[in-house]
Amino acid sequence: MGFQDRDYAREAPAAPPRLPVVTKWLLGLNVGVFILQMLNRPAGMPPGPLSWGAVDWAGCFIFERAVLGGRLWEFITFQFLHADLGHLVFNSIGIFFFAPYVERWWGARRFLAYYLLCGAAGGLFFSLLLVIGLLPNSSFNTPLVGASAGVFGLIFAVYKLAPAVKVRLLFPPITLTMRQLAIALAGLAVLMIAGGFVFPNVNLNSGGEAGHLGGALMGLLLMSFPGLLGKHDEVRGKVVYDARFVGRRRPPKLRPRTEVDLDEESEVDRILEKVSEQGFDSLTDGERRTLEEASRRGS
Repeated sequence: MGFQDRDYAREAPAAPPRLPVVTKWLLGLNVGVFILQMLNRPAGMPPGPLSWGAVDWAGCFIFERAVLGGRLWEFITFQFLHADLGHLVFNSIGIFFFAPYVERWWGARRFLAYYLLCGAAGGLFFSLLLVIGLLPNSSFNTPLVGASAGVFGLIFAVYKLAPAVKVRLLFPPITLTMRQLAIALAGLAVLMIAGGFVFPNVNLNSGGEAGHLGGALMGLLLMSFPGLLGKHDEVRGKVVYDARFVGRRRPPKLRPRTEVDLDEESEVDRILEKVSEQGFDSLTDGERRTLEEASRRGS
């Protein structure tokens, strides 16, 4: 079989893959609940942040009633409420682009648990910082809504799976690796929380940023230890990368070799690592020839 006949050397299909089932349900629920929020806003009240019924709904997360009042279901329900249309759109974009990869890696049921746990961790981390006094712009009655904590969990999951993969942002229109994007978002959240002490009278959404950090931290925890959700395919404490996400890996050699060119082996290993991190299309012509020659000798 020639190199171009191998499945990993063929061009990808033009049509994008279908969205996985849980990802589609999450998008549909967010949009559907938002429509209900609009239909239930008080008569005569103009559209605006938190004015479309979110605060009055039982599902909105408020520390005083969710934690002190025992309404623990609000750790889940607040994730499907949004403050305004822009809030919904940005979170939906995050789910659309990142959730499919994470769902395919976890599987549908584990992915749903992962997403909801990241969202709930956002409410939990918000509560923790609120109690210890690190959110000066928030109170026990400050509402928390949105899927942002779950979206941060998705972003940090993709960061763990493929840190070198590049993404192009809509705003600002720049290209970053997943590692750079994760660090930038986490750093921004920390700065916004710290800014609450410097500018106590300015609404910096430090409570929302605390929720973002909570989702990111839970995502890092579950991706580092997937066995916590029953995914028992860890090797030496590291996540096993899904071939559907990072590309094919070289099959193990079954026959012993009596002569080994260490320099060539090192070069082949470097190329394979590049494929696993950036995909086959990132290879130069010379790297492809080296890989093809090594494949012929190994077959």
